[in-house]
Amino acid sequence: MNTQTEAVALRGAVKEFRAGGASFRAVDGVDLSIPRGEIVALLGSNGAGKTTTLDMVLGLTNPSAGDVTVFGEPPRRSVRAGRVSAVLQTGGLLRDLSVRETVTLVASTFRDPMPVEAVMERANITGIAKRRVSKCSGGEQQRLRFALALLPDPALLVLDEPTAGMDVTARAEFWDTMREDARAGRTIVFATHYLEEADAFAQRIVMMAGGRIVADGTTAEIRATATGRRVQAYVPADREAAVVAELEAMPEVRAVAADAGRLVVTAADSDAVARALLTRLGAHDLEITAGSMDDAFRLLTERSAS
Repeated sequence: MNTQTEAVALRGAVKEFRAGGASFRAVDGVDLSIPRGEIVALLGSNGAGKTTTLDMVLGLTNPSAGDVTVFGEPPRRSVRAGRVSAVLQTGGLLRDLSVRETVTLVASTFRDPMPVEAVMERANITGIAKRRVSKCSGGEQQRLRFALALLPDPALLVLDEPTAGMDVTARAEFWDTMREDARAGRTIVFATHYLEEADAFAQRIVMMAGGRIVADGTTAEIRATATGRRVQAYVPADREAAVVAELEAMPEVRAVAADAGRLVVTAADSDAVARALLTRLGAHDLEITAGSMDDAFRLLTERSAS
């Protein structure tokens, strides 16, 4: 891909940590290209390499091998230019300052920041402007970090568990704001344990396990690749056994569950199964769905560990 269209590029990126004479490879040869304007969710269990990967993108740590660039240049250079901001889980706040004082102070460090009141409004913290940081809840502190990240009007926003500590309402409001930013062309990369957030918001899922990428695609592609599609249909109860036998003989079928004429078929090729059910097997009320993101996450991470 032309580097002019890439927001983030990792080529054979490796990160090793050494302690007590032993080494641990947190990121193991990752190749990843994220075009400008894309919304990407980075998923993985604890220790999968997500946070280390994001640290390299932010220039917080250098790769042990391979190459990492942001907008075609070293990450730290893009960060210094204000093209990259991050919302991290912890740290970075002075507890004795008020919310407005914090935003104003950080704004003074940028050459041409967005207006303080504007970023506070976007982060939904205007109502707590006078509150001391130490008195803010975990979710309110996350919204404050989001406001700080918006100050340089970055082209790339990196979010590490951005809604940690937020209640349901605050999480919904946060993602509404993120959708607006994405529509305006900002590139957004976020790591989360909330799989429903990744499913609902991301255009693309990158799943990591053991320091490697084990899946990369749209949410529908990830679910279908990991679990196959599920075809639900109904047949006369007296024909259920015969229909099940025919389905199980099809190479596209992975599993069949049947109960009182209701069939649930897991298949690699749902179209072939649907045709058979409707044209040959006398089924009706057919419905095709993908497997859940929870199913995909569990199967892909377990598969990579085996």
